[in-house]
Amino acid sequence: MTEDTDIRLTEYSHGAGCGCKIAPLVLEDIIKTDAPQKAFKELLVGNGANDDAAVYQISETEAIISTTDFFMPIVDDAYTFGCIAAANAISDVYAMGGEPMMALAILGWPVDTLPASLARRVLEGARSVCATANIPLAGGHSIDSKEPIFGLSVNGRVQLAHLKQNNTAKEGDVLFLTKPIGLGILSTAAKRSQIEPEDLKVLYTQLTKLNNLGAQLGKIEAVHAMTDVTGFGLGGHLIEMAEGSNLTAIIDYQKVPKLEMIKKYIDLNIFPDATSRNWKSIEKKLTIESTVDVLEAFKLLPDPQTNGGLLIAVNPQNVDEICELFESNGYGDFIEPIGKLVAKEEKVMIVR
Repeated sequence: MTEDTDIRLTEYSHGAGCGCKIAPLVLEDIIKTDAPQKAFKELLVGNGANDDAAVYQISETEAIISTTDFFMPIVDDAYTFGCIAAANAISDVYAMGGEPMMALAILGWPVDTLPASLARRVLEGARSVCATANIPLAGGHSIDSKEPIFGLSVNGRVQLAHLKQNNTAKEGDVLFLTKPIGLGILSTAAKRSQIEPEDLKVLYTQLTKLNNLGAQLGKIEAVHAMTDVTGFGLGGHLIEMAEGSNLTAIIDYQKVPKLEMIKKYIDLNIFPDATSRNWKSIEKKLTIESTVDVLEAFKLLPDPQTNGGLLIAVNPQNVDEICELFESNGYGDFIEPIGKLVAKEEKVMIVR
């Protein structure tokens, strides 16, 4: 069998990272049901919301957050793949304003095609990220599958007063994003062996960075809504926030943080297949004004992110407090708002 170091994991999967997600319009068709659903008063967030995780109240003051996230390799290195998948899954707890408690592994592995030693490296990567998040990787489940798959089921806790959802933004809120977009484009360049070595390092850094800032943001009352930007891209997740809050988002495209090197890959026409799929789900709900490079915006706004940044809606009177928190936690590059939420207009999102 081929040496482990010679194996490119992305060659064994048809998708990559959160770009594997089923398209929003298809997903809606899958999960809809006409069957009566029993109500659980303790279930605060469930299938009725397009949110990051389920939330179940366990006392007068506290709730459990439960989520699961898994996908096929977005990078070739097994250890890094494990790190990315773990950070991405744990992010859902942070995006609800919570603290993670415990994780279980979800592993699908083509045992006749790829060596078990590579799967072990994937788990080692996940354990390292769980250790950074100060939680145990306490067990899990594995199957023999045609393509490599990995992710986590994560449980967390949150004080009810600190719970954040993606559909509770208020008119006038300003919007912040804590990571640059373009990760889908960069990971596609890596999969096609067209990425430059220094850019690959940037990709790995972005993909493995924990969104633990979310736990601190959860404690700030002025943060009205929060979500993490993943497979549906900034456009898709912002439309979920605005539509769920019965508002319209106005985005200053120039202020949206973008990976510095991304334009050269856009000029090479490199972007994931999921970009077009995502675009079809949002195109009727947004307007891109003529001052914006429409072709670039088409490739970046629906670009599927894996372990992307936190998208935050904040009371405009408390922007200084958020900026101070960003500065003290190493997010000084993201202190400029990318837009605002206004009263509902004909379109859900306006890009100018």
